This record gives sequence, structure tokens and C-alpha cells, in this order.
Amino acid sequence: MKTLTLSNGLTIPAIGFGTYKVSFPEILTALNEGYRYFDTASFYGNESEIAKALEHSGINRNEVFIASKVWKNDMGYDSTIKAILRTLENLRSDYVDVMMIHWPRPDLELEDWKGLDIETWRAMEELYAEGKIHALGLSNFLPYHAENIFAECRVKPSVAQLEFHAGYMQLSAVEYYRNRRVQVQAWSPMGRGRVLNDELVAELAVKYGVTRGQVCLRFCVQESVMPLPKASTAERMRENLKCFEFEIDDEDMMRLENMPCLGWSGEHPDRARVKI
Repeated sequence: MKTLTLSNGLTIPAIGFGTYKVSFPEILTALNEGYRYFDTASFYGNESEIAKALEHSGINRNEVFIASKVWKNDMGYDSTIKAILRTLENLRSDYVDVMMIHWPRPDLELEDWKGLDIETWRAMEELYAEGKIHALGLSNFLPYHAENIFAECRVKPSVAQLEFHAGYMQLSAVEYYRNRRVQVQAWSPMGRGRVLNDELVAELAVKYGVTRGQVCLRFCVQESVMPLPKASTAERMRENLKCFEFEIDDEDMMRLENMPCLGWSGEHPDRARVKI
């Protein structure tokens, strides 16, 4: 499998498996189909399901990369320490490969969210120094949120997770992280299914002889963004891994980059959630 090397030297697979609203059977199937990077969070409630699937698979822990996230209610130094130790207990592991702050603000009313972020980051840095975390990251942090971390941190973020897909690229944020050697990861790389129905995506799937989902994932790959697709069937999981077997030409990439806006999930760190 193709790999990526993070700024701190950690090498990870170039595609991951998203586990939001996913449980043991799908996780075990993904392991059997060859996925070796799993993106979870304490909020998802399935960290222990990943541990169970890994044990059933017979695959060694050091062959699999697991990323998790500190939820809004667990932010702050002491709470973060406890939350991450709980994550390790759930994973039945003495380390987690990547740990992120899930959202920069626990709620829209808190004025000193910057201070809370720094407290949370300090706790993560401490556990990183102890070897309990192998890389640190940010999830849903836009540049003006991340500046606070970069200004105060001892250990820089290696990963930044954003909603990213054709029709919603967040170019300013992506460029910000690229300039700081932070690997961007795409949650919802198919726009929660909306992008699959776009006429250009459908056209390119026919042109390249691939699925619409593969077009979406290949687009991420060629934008140097690591996709985190989710799938419920073994067939779809296999299809998604084949996004490295073809290439979208430059003109078609430009067409995808300039698609009309679509597929936004309705989640933004500074706005109330919008149900779409």
C-alpha cells in the first residue's frame, strides 16, 4: 500500500478507513480487505470495537495505525489526560498512533477557547513525550484556530483533518497546512454521498472506467490529501483501495477543482450545525 511520511517521521498508509457510525463487523471486514489506518474518536463510541476487530483478525497491533480524537467535553489538561488514557484502555493498547483535538471550540459561547485548546494540547504533548501518542493532530481547525496552537506548541501538529472533497475544498485551510508540512486528511471525501451524483463525477467515472467513488478518492490523492472513506461492504472497500490504480489528467483535475459548490456537511467550527 502507498504510504505517506509525516513531518515527525512517522510513516502511515496513504488511505484510511473512516469509522463514524461503523461497528465491529465492518471494521473486521476492512482489516481483512487490507486497510491499515483506522480513524475513530471517543465520540464515535467504537474504539473498543476496533480493538476487538484487531484481535479477531490476528494482525499485529504494530501493523495497524489508529487515530482517535479528544471530544469537546474532555478538553482541558486534566480531562484530556484522563480521556486519552481511557482511549488507550478501550483500544487495549499502550499507544495510539495519532491523537487529535476533535473541534477547536467546545461550544460557541466559550470566549477563552484558545486557552482551552492550549491546555488540551499541552496534555497531548506530555503523552507524546511518554510515547503514548506517536503523532499529534487537529480536526476541524481552520487557520485562525490553528495559529494559536502553532504559536504556543512545543510539538507541532503532524496531521490536520478537514471536510474536503470536490465541490468543497477549503483551499485556504489546505494551503495553510501544506505550507507548515502538516498532512491534510479528508473526512467525507465523497461529500456524504452528494458528490457521487454530480454530472462531472459521473462523466469521469465512465471516461476512466472506474466507480464514482474512485473518482472522488483519486481527486483527493492527486491533491495530496489523504482520504478517509467509509464503506459497509467488502466490495466497496476493495473498490476504494483501487483509487491508486489510475490517474486523472490535468484538465479533468482542473474541472473537478472548479466544480460548483456542493456537498457541504453542514458542520463548521464557528457556526451552529445545519441539518442538510
